[in-house]
Amino acid sequence: MRVYLGSDHAGFELKARIIEWLASAGHEPVDCGPTAYVPDDDYPVYVMRAAEGVAGDPGSLGIVIGGSGNGEQIAANKITGIRAALAWTDETAQLARLHNDANVLSLGARMYDAAAALGFAKVFLNTSFSGESRHTRRLAMIADYEKTGELPALPGS
Repeated sequence: MRVYLGSDHAGFELKARIIEWLASAGHEPVDCGPTAYVPDDDYPVYVMRAAEGVAGDPGSLGIVIGGSGNGEQIAANKITGIRAALAWTDETAQLARLHNDANVLSLGARMYDAAAALGFAKVFLNTSFSGESRHTRRLAMIADYEKTGELPALPGS
């Protein structure tokens, strides 16, 4: 599977470890930067490129990494068609795919150790969307909003 990655300085080392694992596991990592450690770089530059890669490459996934993962998730979610989810446990990584069909995983390199982060990435990549009708319905509401800018109808409207 092709996996697009982007980070900032805080996620730079973890990104390298994840890329190494992805390649050894037979995946195709695409490093959207940064290519060198820069202490005050700006995550949107790299994270949004990774998200654009996923949006333009059906069937691919993405992993974005920063200090907490929050800003990276927010930036990735600005790209149309991206459903980025922040994971902090195996369960949140699994549910991101299973219930939300997330296509980008956001990780906080300062929030847990590298082994845990790699575990979240493995769970994310190895989980498929359930396809349950309630989840499909909810995702359709979000996609419709992205296209039209109109909020979903209130129940009973």
